[in-house]
This record gives sequence, structure tokens and C-alpha cells, in this order.
Amino acid sequence: MEDEFYRIKRLPPYVIAEVNAMRHAARQAGRDIIDLGMGNPDLPPAQHVIDKLCEVASKPGAHGYSQSKGIPGLRKAQANYYGRRFGVDLDPEREVVVTMGSKEGLASLATAITAPGDVVLAPNPSYPIHTFGFIIAGATIRSVPTTPNEDYWRALDRAMAFTVPRPSIVVVNYPSNPTAETVDLAFYERLVAWAKENKVWVISDLAYSELYYDGNPTVSILQVPGAKDVAVEFTSLSKTFSMAGWRIGFAVGNQRLISAMTRVKSYLDYGAFTPIQAAACAALNGPQDIVVKNRELYAKRRDVLVESFGRAGWDIPPPKASMFAWAPLPPALKDMGSLEFSKQLLVHADVAVAPGVGYGEEGEGFVRIALVENEQRLRQAARNIRRYLQTMGVNASAA
Repeated sequence: MEDEFYRIKRLPPYVIAEVNAMRHAARQAGRDIIDLGMGNPDLPPAQHVIDKLCEVASKPGAHGYSQSKGIPGLRKAQANYYGRRFGVDLDPEREVVVTMGSKEGLASLATAITAPGDVVLAPNPSYPIHTFGFIIAGATIRSVPTTPNEDYWRALDRAMAFTVPRPSIVVVNYPSNPTAETVDLAFYERLVAWAKENKVWVISDLAYSELYYDGNPTVSILQVPGAKDVAVEFTSLSKTFSMAGWRIGFAVGNQRLISAMTRVKSYLDYGAFTPIQAAACAALNGPQDIVVKNRELYAKRRDVLVESFGRAGWDIPPPKASMFAWAPLPPALKDMGSLEFSKQLLVHADVAVAPGVGYGEEGEGFVRIALVENEQRLRQAARNIRRYLQTMGVNASAA
């Protein structure tokens, strides 16, 4: 039995998989499911990126093993991105490593720097790899709030005072997946100072660096002077350039952490397919208008979602960033719980969302809605949900 294995025993059932299985079964039965559950971009990459992939893939010498830490040109392209976007200087040789998406990178770093019994501070709710990457590596998780208010800082201080052994790592993820919350540079300045004082490594996941709205660009922890002494940061091309299936991400920052991670990766993989890495260079170095277009498109979808779902009787706070809305259950249905509510939407409204409890116990009472369908489909989802809510006695404002 698989549950006899040490690491498998440490993993709880993947709650979101339950809804995914129901969605798959519904589609197999021929139902038209509007899938707002997975953050899987529905937009294509820029044509010049696809052209570069094809060009390099047609070369006979491009099909051997690549470099585990990434080809030099791609590491340089990422360093240049940080320079122009955040004003941060990075050494492509010692402070940048290419990962197969930020998810694989976080897991590799966890393997490299944690020992069984180490304590890691991770947000709750959070994207599963922020906790399970470390759990698989043998560490213990102590939860801290995701919302970056004074309760967050009190939780950090309590954890340092009362946890044995003392925590050695803190994970942060802003813009947050799933809550879409954001922070300013003052937050990171305080976090870097706290980490130095308490001798804690900081792991920042900045996967949604370019999906910000209302003219408020995201910030990087590495913009804080001295942050590289304690921090490493992950980014990804998945959302920024609609290249999710290409599996290209980066870790940048502290040389000790990057070196440890690079060494572990060298035992685990030979890096991404070289033509994909070459095309990733084209994405980072080429015209950035696709990034702006994607951001504007997601912002329009956000506005359509908030407006149409609101008229359907479900008030959703507009996210400041990311490709997700973090939606509280309609008050009349809150006792149903996020998992059952997600199942009900699938069965009765043909709409798939992700139950908040799948991101940690503090996610109960919410669902995550991904902006991965066009505006017409979002309005259709709102109409379907409106009908379902009315059958449950929730009156739509436009009824």
C-alpha cells in the first residue's frame, strides 16, 4: 500500500483533486463546464517566442542534454529583467538558476536546505507547494497568517518565542495565491530586518510579478538593501508570458541558497529542453507589449467577474493583482463549507472553482476563482450561478 511510505503518509488528500475529478467526469458526460478552477492561462505566448522555439528545435545539435542550472543566455536575460524592472543587480553566474517552473524550484530548494524536524513558517492559506515542498523534505510547518497586517508580525514573533526548534525559514508569496493580497516595499524592509535579527532565511514567491492592476506595480523583496543576505526569490514565465506548460521559472538572490539548490538540481535533472530555454530568452529580451496586453485583458476579466457575479447575488472583492479572485461564500450559504459549495456549483451551475480549504484550513469560507475564461464565458458563468443561487433562496440584486 502506498500509504505505508514515509513521505506519502505525511501528505493529506489533495482536496482540490476531488473537485477536479468531478469536473472531468462532468465533461466526459458531455456537459459544458466553465472551468474557473485551475490557474491555467488560456492565452497563447507571443508569436516571436513560438518562432524562436521552432527555429532552435530545427537545429540538429539542439536535442542533447541541456544545463541543469540553465543556459548562460537565459540566466543573463533574467538578470537583465530584474535590472530593468526592479533596479536590482544580479550576477547571472552565482545569483540566478533556471527552474522547471517555480513549483519545481521551490521543491528543489526545500530538498536542498531543510532537514527532518526543521520548522518552516508558511502562510495559511497558501499555494500547496509552499507547505508540501517542505513537508516532503521532512520539515515541520508552523502556519502564519497570509494577510500582511499587524497580526502577521505578532504571529512571526510568537513562532520565534515558542517553537522548538526555532524556525529557520519563512515563506512569503505576494501577490498571494490564493488570496490575491499584495504588499509594499515597507513590508519587505521590515521582513528583511526581522529575518536578519532572527537568523531566518526568506523565500519569496513572486510568480505574479507582472499581473498587477490599477497602476500599482508589484515590488520585489530584493529591492531592499541587503535583502540578498537572507532572501531568495522565485519568478515564472507561466503567467507573465502565458507559457505555463513550458515549465520555465527562476530562483534569484542569496548565493548560498542558489548554490545549494543548483547542486541538488544537478543530481535531479538536466534542465529544460534547450529550444524552450532559447525561446524563454526571446520572451524576456524581446518586445514586452504582450505582458501589457495580458495584464489589461486580465483586468477587464476581473471587472466583468466582479460586476456580473455581483448582479447574480454574489459579492466578490476585486483583486489588486494575480489572475485570481478570492471570493467569500455567499453569506446565506457559508455553513455549506467551501468544498461542498464548489461541488454544488459544478453540479447545478456547470461552473468549476477551487475550494478555499484546499489551500489550508484558514481558506475555509472562500473559493478561488481563476480569470481563465473570456468575458462572454464569465457572464455565462454568472447567469448559471444566479439561477443556482435563486434556487437556494439567495436573491440576485437584478432579479
